Amino acid sequence: MLIKTSYRDLPTVADGRDGTMRVFIIEPYVPDYPQAKFPGCVVWSEIYQVSAPVERMAGNIASEGFVVALPSVYHEFQTSEAIPYDDEGTDRGNRFKIEKTIEAYNEDAKLTVDLLVSLPSCNGRIASTGMCLGGHLLISKCAFDPRVLAAFCFFATDVHSATLGKGKKDDTLIRVKSGELSNGSEIMMVFGKQDTHVSREGRTLIRETMEDSGVIFSFIEVQAQHAFVRDEASKGRWDAALTRSMFRMMMELFNRTVGRDLGPRVALNEEPEHVC
Repeated sequence: MLIKTSYRDLPTVADGRDGTMRVFIIEPYVPDYPQAKFPGCVVWSEIYQVSAPVERMAGNIASEGFVVALPSVYHEFQTSEAIPYDDEGTDRGNRFKIEKTIEAYNEDAKLTVDLLVSLPSCNGRIASTGMCLGGHLLISKCAFDPRVLAAFCFFATDVHSATLGKGKKDDTLIRVKSGELSNGSEIMMVFGKQDTHVSREGRTLIRETMEDSGVIFSFIEVQAQHAFVRDEASKGRWDAALTRSMFRMMMELFNRTVGRDLGPRVALNEEPEHVC
């Protein structure tokens, strides 16, 4: 499916500061069908903003029939340009991650979903995905939005340790425990067993918290390191075959939950029958 790109500049007011967030849009283009509508998808970036690997992943999602929005998450600190994959860029991205307030992250999530549902090409059914910082943001900020029906998370760093945001006051797991994520949306989380950013204890804490809180989710651990989906400057960690497998799983989730309108979910709460 053909795709086309554009962007929108959205006004922001979080923390009493007037600003602008650039959101890149990649959407399907079907010649001779100008009124075609598609489900939407928010793609949250890693700490380097909308880099080339993130844009390529978003383009692949769009070509499957989704209107994709990519917010520039560090708009308070710099332009929408991607941060370089070097030591200085890594330090800068990690610094911004804990200088930006939780209120500002929340506003970004709402504004991005608001934009998607307002687009003529979007049918209002929204999914979300992200990697690294983006994996955290889609769980901690986007998935709590009742309009987001599915989320696929690549290595959600810091969800287990509450170190995101100014003052390191992220409250993701607290909100999960309170039942805010038990809204009927479905989440799939992927972690690398060799990922030094999320320890075994951290993965266990995340999984058990989600299970105990009644979240509809799948939890996948693969033989991979952090950022295994990044096909540029991966420091030897990129696994193309595994990335393709995870992409297919993501699209199965999105097509089943967002790409098709099955009507309202009715939980039967039936125990599975123990048969061969």
